[in-house]
Amino acid sequence: MEYRADEPMKLHTTFRTGGPARRYCSIASIDELKEVMSTAEADGDPLFIIGNGSNLLVSDRGIDGTVIEVGDRFRKIRVISGDSEAEIAGIYAEAGALLSVIAVAARDAGLDGMVFASGIPGTLGGAVSMNAGAYGGEMKDIIEYVDVFRNGKEERIPGADMHFGYRTSICHEEPMVVLGAKLRLIPGKKEEIAAAMQDLSQRRREKQPLEYPSAGSTFKRPEGFFAGKLIQDSGLSGYRIGGAEVSAKHCGFVINRGDATSDDIYQLIRHIIRTVEEKHQVRLEPEVRMLGEFE
Repeated sequence: MEYRADEPMKLHTTFRTGGPARRYCSIASIDELKEVMSTAEADGDPLFIIGNGSNLLVSDRGIDGTVIEVGDRFRKIRVISGDSEAEIAGIYAEAGALLSVIAVAARDAGLDGMVFASGIPGTLGGAVSMNAGAYGGEMKDIIEYVDVFRNGKEERIPGADMHFGYRTSICHEEPMVVLGAKLRLIPGKKEEIAAAMQDLSQRRREKQPLEYPSAGSTFKRPEGFFAGKLIQDSGLSGYRIGGAEVSAKHCGFVINRGDATSDDIYQLIRHIIRTVEEKHQVRLEPEVRMLGEFE
């Protein structure tokens, strides 16, 4: 395995912020994952698993441990035709495959059900772990089974046993690494799937601040409310701390205007939570995962 020392995490997060990881490596196989985990355990080194870094805020102080990237070296995709009685049509993808790439593979194979995820900027592993969703769909709707590495061995967990909830799964209940998953899809017409993907892409460009680094929706949706509307109604549209800003285009997004630090973003998130709670008696919960020490 090739380890990189003091790797800047701003290169590996969509916020484009974060200090150095003491050790960093990108795996290409399950054997490499086992090797890195074994080495870290022997050294007493804390382990941190990341994907595309699209839902991640890393401290400016960095990460004192080993970061394993399950990313673009672990991203094989296989279309399953479903021709035999024992098979259901769909796609099997490794955890490092981007949802956008899987959605294109599904479209090209004439398989529907993946459109909602086509614009989510993350990997399959992260999407499964947090039950990612958009435009009325969630990963739990299409997961047939998930392959994980847990308790020192590989296991296959049926989708029904993944304990999927709103932005959570069994992956948040006990230590495990998502290796891959089978997505259960249905035959459709390529032209209609492509048109639906194009429509969602256009809606995202119009409503979301895609021109700036961000982690997508910063907060979970509170029951009975919309986070962006609460933030806007709290007078926080365009509010800035350092280089971090509440997007005026979509107040549910905290964006990096170009020179933000992770601390800027963290302090802005805290300010939003306090302000919304004071004005609306609703406490927002960050959707963004935070690694390292803050404050």
